[in-house]
Amino acid sequence: MKIDQSAVASAAVLLQARDLGERLARLRVGRRVQQSEAALRAGVSRNTAYRIEKGDPGVAFGQLLRYLDAIAPGMTLASLLSEEDPSVKAQSLRERQRRVNKPSSKDLDELDF
Repeated sequence: MKIDQSAVASAAVLLQARDLGERLARLRVGRRVQQSEAALRAGVSRNTAYRIEKGDPGVAFGQLLRYLDAIAPGMTLASLLSEEDPSVKAQSLRERQRRVNKPSSKDLDELDF
């Protein structure tokens, strides 16, 4: 009988699983690896890669570690959690450097300086 891990896991466990998935996704994007390519390298389906990145607590720990190794060979789980990887830092900078649109005249009127 298959058990839905999301239904039996505590809120804290679900939060940690989601955080781990988000960190893996950020690392993958930072290293510019496509999700399908990472899944292929890890020997998992693309659906499993999606579930890993969404923080599904039902994914096997070994699959998660293989996925990490497929994205960043040799990286440990501790390194992932510390977010010390230069590609993650560069990704954060790219996200912060997005252009800001010039406000329209309507927006300026609403600000009423």
